[in-house]
Amino acid sequence: MLSLLKTIRDAIASWWSEFTLQTKLLAVATLVVSLVMSGLTFWAVNTIQQDARMNDTRFGRDLGLLLAANVAPLVADNNLSEVAQFSQRFYSSTSSVRYMLYADENGEIFFGIPFWEAEVKNSLTIKRRIQLPEDYPGDGEKPMVRQHMTPDGVVTDVFIPLIVNQKYLGVLAIGFNPNQTAIISTNFTRDVTIAVFITIWVMVILAGVINALTITKPIKELLVGVKQITTGNFKQRINLPLGGELGELILSFNEMAERLQRYEEQNIEELTAEKAKLETLVSTIADGAVLIDNNMQVILVNPTARRIFGWETTDVVGCNLLHHLPTDVQMEITGPLYEMAAGECESAEFRIFINQPTPRTIRILLTTVLNVQRESIKGIAITVQDITREVELNDAKSQFISNVSHELRTPLFNIKTYIETLHDYGEDLALQERQEFLQTVNNETDRLTRLVNDVLDLSKLESGRQYNFDGIDLAQAIEQTLRTYQLNAKDKGVELLQEVAPNLPLVMGNYDLLVQVFGNLIGNALKFTKADGKVAIRAYQLDFKPNHTQSSPVRIEISDTGIGIATEDQHSIFERFFRVENRVHTLEGTGLGLSIVRNIIDRHRSKVHLVSEVGIGTTFWFDLTAFEEKAPLIQVEPITEASKITTA
Repeated sequence: MLSLLKTIRDAIASWWSEFTLQTKLLAVATLVVSLVMSGLTFWAVNTIQQDARMNDTRFGRDLGLLLAANVAPLVADNNLSEVAQFSQRFYSSTSSVRYMLYADENGEIFFGIPFWEAEVKNSLTIKRRIQLPEDYPGDGEKPMVRQHMTPDGVVTDVFIPLIVNQKYLGVLAIGFNPNQTAIISTNFTRDVTIAVFITIWVMVILAGVINALTITKPIKELLVGVKQITTGNFKQRINLPLGGELGELILSFNEMAERLQRYEEQNIEELTAEKAKLETLVSTIADGAVLIDNNMQVILVNPTARRIFGWETTDVVGCNLLHHLPTDVQMEITGPLYEMAAGECESAEFRIFINQPTPRTIRILLTTVLNVQRESIKGIAITVQDITREVELNDAKSQFISNVSHELRTPLFNIKTYIETLHDYGEDLALQERQEFLQTVNNETDRLTRLVNDVLDLSKLESGRQYNFDGIDLAQAIEQTLRTYQLNAKDKGVELLQEVAPNLPLVMGNYDLLVQVFGNLIGNALKFTKADGKVAIRAYQLDFKPNHTQSSPVRIEISDTGIGIATEDQHSIFERFFRVENRVHTLEGTGLGLSIVRNIIDRHRSKVHLVSEVGIGTTFWFDLTAFEEKAPLIQVEPITEASKITTA
């Protein structure tokens, strides 16, 4: 039972919740008005009934007194026949009297209508007594009136004492039927009120149903459709077979939704194309790019930024940027980002060194993204530039300038010192001392000249100058180099060997640059090879071919039996101003020769390799491409950055 009541209550609550606020207010107002009007009607009916009862009471009391006055003498004379006849005539002449009962002073009924005396005596073996009210005064002179409810209505009971000569003879009880006219009027009024109440609510319910079916439901459907449209669902349609203004409204809504859907599809295509263009553009730029909103959520990130911050395996789009940045970057830009989101500044720039995922120096540019009216901030664009190489080049440049200054200062200082000494004390010095001073000045001048020439050569190689490449006869270039250094080798007691394979093909290169390479390498070999040592230059063609269309390359090797290069120095041997003699304290040099060699070989699209062992000797080698007769002459663009040197 409880579950049934709960089900009914839930159903009513669900049904009631579907109504709008206006409908609920209308229903409540109708209920209040109907209850008030019904209450007033029932109050009026009740008043009428009370007035009718009072009239019945007065009528019954007056009529009872009149009847008692007429029959009391007859009862005193015990003339019951006259009493019966008089009572019968009185009962027959009016329909208002329901019954008449005569009882003696002991309450025993001796006559009653509609009961006859003979019936009373014959049908009852037990004497009948009248049941008087408990508050009946007994032998009082005033009548008593009461009312009781019967199936036929309210009956008015009048109890009149029969008193003659102040002697109490008994009681006359008369029952009066209610006034039929008043009853009919009252019942009619009550029925009309109930009918009106029911009719009102039937009309209200019917109006609610009709309203729900014809007005509320279409309006709800329109409301749902409008909400769907506002959320971007332009596929929403309303299918209700209605006519009139609502039908036209629904038709117009469907047409609007269809147009919006077509417009959205067109816009989506355009936006998708523009987004693809933007993503392609952003993904191809060399700098890292990150776009965030005002809540620091990542909207767009390109591959360069992913690589710099190590996000290759992490999807950061839609996440808080500050949760995925390296600690150093996060600490540096968090405050400025929130200031820019609040509109306190428009841009900022930072230079940060990070250790993760790889050590590098980055430059971060922050720029606010404004709306079309440039009134509100829509997001923040973050540009990330990897300036590690730039910093290294600046450091190398500073180091190069510092080294050049240092290298220039030493010979200049020596030259100045000896010249000042000759100037101030020339006449006091012996001829041999003056010649030694002049020889030292000459050596320092040569050293300064070599340094300046090497710096100029290296500057030319790195300045962007172009060189013409053609077929080069290696045997001729090697022969020229050996003739240059033959005398030096003889003076040091070093054997200079040449091992050039016969029928060696021409190689693609620049003759002057290759002669400079051979000269630097052989000069270094002679410098670090002791007497009775050997320096050899070899050239031979390899057996393998890089591809089916090219000839095998030619390998050149320069070997010596000198002091060798320690393993820890081999990775730095090609750097500017790095000199092995700084460690072994032997001969002097500019420290630029091998750096020049590396740059020249890089321009020949090859790499310099070395094999060395301390106390055994060193071998430098590189490969050159064989020259094809039909191949056109080419100009090799200079390489701005030196390639890494691999050691065999």
